[in-house]
Amino acid sequence: MFATILPVRSLLIAIFVMMAGSGFLSTLIGLRLERAGSGTMVIGLVATAYFGGLVMGALRAGDIVRRVGHIRAFAAFVALLSASTLTYALFQQPLLWGTLRLIDGLCVAGVFICVESWLNDRSESETRGTVLASYMVALYLGQAFGQLLLHTDNTAPQIPFELASILISLAIIPVCLTRSAAPVLGDVAALPLRRLFAASPLAVAGAGITGLLLGAFYGLAAIYARRIGLGLGDTAAFMTTVILGGVALQWPLGRLSDRYDRRRVIVACFAATLAVSMALAMQPGGVILFTLGAAFGGLAFALYPICVAYANDRLSSAERISASGQLVLLYSAGAAIGPLGAAASMTLADASGLFLFIALAAAAMLGFGLWRLATSEAVPNDAQQDFQILPRTTPVAALLDPAGTDLAAPSTQHSSR
Repeated sequence: MFATILPVRSLLIAIFVMMAGSGFLSTLIGLRLERAGSGTMVIGLVATAYFGGLVMGALRAGDIVRRVGHIRAFAAFVALLSASTLTYALFQQPLLWGTLRLIDGLCVAGVFICVESWLNDRSESETRGTVLASYMVALYLGQAFGQLLLHTDNTAPQIPFELASILISLAIIPVCLTRSAAPVLGDVAALPLRRLFAASPLAVAGAGITGLLLGAFYGLAAIYARRIGLGLGDTAAFMTTVILGGVALQWPLGRLSDRYDRRRVIVACFAATLAVSMALAMQPGGVILFTLGAAFGGLAFALYPICVAYANDRLSSAERISASGQLVLLYSAGAAIGPLGAAASMTLADASGLFLFIALAAAAMLGFGLWRLATSEAVPNDAQQDFQILPRTTPVAALLDPAGTDLAAPSTQHSSR
């Protein structure tokens, strides 16, 4: 394993450090806006701006990478993200912060495109699964570690933003000093949405609803935690617990979906998400809150890759890469809508509104899933593709999916080494 990830260690270090710096900003910004007296809808709009930036970046940042190259593009995206992060410490205006979050989303998407296409170029068909797993571990551990920086919010108002900016800036170093040749970024052709929906309505709806759930959570979970009485340290611990729970349960649930009808696993996960969300809406405390948070993370984080695996079951190998890219965009579009719906719900029902909104979305998907179980045929177990943990980042991440190994490596793969 170590021999496999050694050639890409600089990229993994870079993504870990960058996520440690930027991964907690959603939490921090939501808390700061609420402390300043901003309404829940304003906080939701600012959160939506970030996910909107991710969608725009996923669609357009690739052009910049092709024009100037991976290293220059990576440095530019990270530098702009670092500058944006410092600007939060200078001015606290919701409109400005919404604009900055849009910029943040664009920059983060650009970084993901650089790193994911580079990882794809540096991996062979037999090592792609290990490289992808390592990338996911670096990404999520960085995000979880970053939540701990919330503790510094009790010192001086600018300190968390300065620490975040330092970490984000440091992420440039391992990439700029790498001896690995940068690849040529290829195109990921989009599968027509009509064809994708016809092949797997459950996967399409599941990816969009999962984005809705997690966009709502990331945008407003910190507000939920504070309103039920958690201190700053416990809020950071709650967010970390959810992320680590998501890392822990993805693989077991995915392997379960390999052994049984994947549709039933998807439906069961949405049913369990509904139950856990209703329990969290009752505002439990202590160990129960953190246990439910870990369960929510485990279920919600697993849903997207299981939906991708189910879509792959119903598509030809020639369509899988483009389908995975399309599902990422559907997830991102759902994530952009989620904070607005959750904010409206919290306006009506205060803290409980977040998980009531999530429960409502899960219930709608549960109903749709049960209908699909009754009206469609299952894919035979021996015809199912192996589950693979996948990032919900940009369409370029689809190139790392071993299910599309025969198409994942561009023709320039070996020439750049």
